[in-house]
Amino acid sequence: FRFNTSFLPCLGYGNLSPSTVAGRIFCVLFALFGIPLNLVLLNEIGQLMLLGVQHCAHRLEEVFHWQKKVSLLIKTCALVTGLLLFLLLPPLLFSDKEGWSYEEGFYYSFITLSTIGFGDYVIGMNPDRTYPGWYKNVISLWILFGMAWLALVIKFCINFLE
Repeated sequence: FRFNTSFLPCLGYGNLSPSTVAGRIFCVLFALFGIPLNLVLLNEIGQLMLLGVQHCAHRLEEVFHWQKKVSLLIKTCALVTGLLLFLLLPPLLFSDKEGWSYEEGFYYSFITLSTIGFGDYVIGMNPDRTYPGWYKNVISLWILFGMAWLALVIKFCINFLE
């Protein structure tokens, strides 16, 4: 699961890689199908997030009859919630579990979710630390949903600029 969430979104930290010819061939074939399917998955997750935001906006419009105000309020709340869940709060977890500063955790968060993935910071790799069993799986889910959220934000920015 962890390999898939770092390989298919094209993060490529460099800490996980195949060491045999057969493994490398498998990765090439896996990527040919996996990367497009991962893009479809991220798009679907982003669309579900967007539908949730639109559903909340529609419900509040019905209740309060403030169409433009509610739409702006819901979009702002969704943006702030995403900022908290995907960029502002995770560095606190990384500070605790990895021993990084808040700034290093924020840097890791953005570099990871934007699919840059330099590899200068990788979670769960410090041999001097003990990590809980849930940690890497939760971070993998965070990456999946965070990339979908960031793609949605970038899409909004593109629409605004156009």
